[in-house]
Amino acid sequence: MKTDLRIIYMGTPDFAVAPLKALLEAGFNVVGVITSPGKPAGRGQKIMQSAVKVFADQKGLKTLQPTNLKNPEFIAELQSLNANFQIVVAFRMLPEMVWNMPEHGTMNLHASLLPQYRGAAPINWAIMNGEKETGVSTFLLKHEIDTGDLLEQEKVAITPNMTAGELHDTLMEVGARLVVKSTTAIANGTTNPQPQQDLELKAAPKIFKPDCKIDWSQTIDQIHNFIRGLSPYPAAWSVIQDKENGKKLTFKIQEVDKLIEDHHHSAGKIITDDKTELKIAVDGGFIQLNKIQLEGKKAMEVNALLNGFSFANYLIK
Repeated sequence: MKTDLRIIYMGTPDFAVAPLKALLEAGFNVVGVITSPGKPAGRGQKIMQSAVKVFADQKGLKTLQPTNLKNPEFIAELQSLNANFQIVVAFRMLPEMVWNMPEHGTMNLHASLLPQYRGAAPINWAIMNGEKETGVSTFLLKHEIDTGDLLEQEKVAITPNMTAGELHDTLMEVGARLVVKSTTAIANGTTNPQPQQDLELKAAPKIFKPDCKIDWSQTIDQIHNFIRGLSPYPAAWSVIQDKENGKKLTFKIQEVDKLIEDHHHSAGKIITDDKTELKIAVDGGFIQLNKIQLEGKKAMEVNALLNGFSFANYLIK
């Protein structure tokens, strides 16, 4: 019975809001929400709360925002909620004393078809590696990260021009349904957890800024996958240099098209009419830039940017 489960939900970003919303709409009893503490942001350093905190407050849910998950006061408050099941979506690593606390264990939603793409950035890496499909998985936590017994999985197609942002939104909705399905099975006692298969694995480690620099010597498919796998965040980037004064500018790339063409240009050469067209020559064709963000500026459509900025005197560094 749904009412027999007393659920603690743990999550922080937008991705974690949809499953929480779906659980409440399905009638589950969420007795507490654990999310990250608010952080100062912007010029005024105003404290900004996580997306999950904002949603939980709107729904009148009890929330805890511990800085230390091993803090005795937090552990005591967690125990006082008397939960018998925990759900984790896009949170942080839990100590065993937390994930092993409830009677029915702790379930995690991961944005890949485990065991593939274990790690912090499965959505980005699936696209960057040119995968044609990915999905979501629910599993029960154990010691090693993302290795617990699987409960449910659902596949999602990756279309040729899909960005990480678009895939994120699709997996968020599919994942919300899968969390409800898996939680219902827990409530009904009908789960059949299965060990993850021992395969040759593709990892999904956390992505840092240096990892996002474009290598224009790669093939057109590799570069296209790289850019869309990092769009809109953290965003692929490159550097241009003024041929005359040597000044360098970094720019992030948000939207591109892949143009398959034969050409005689060297890889990384900028091709522009300084009116509407801006593209980079690569092995196999051109990467047409549609929306970019110059250093210190807002992201702009290229045709608008070219009204006030000339790329003709720049080269890729």
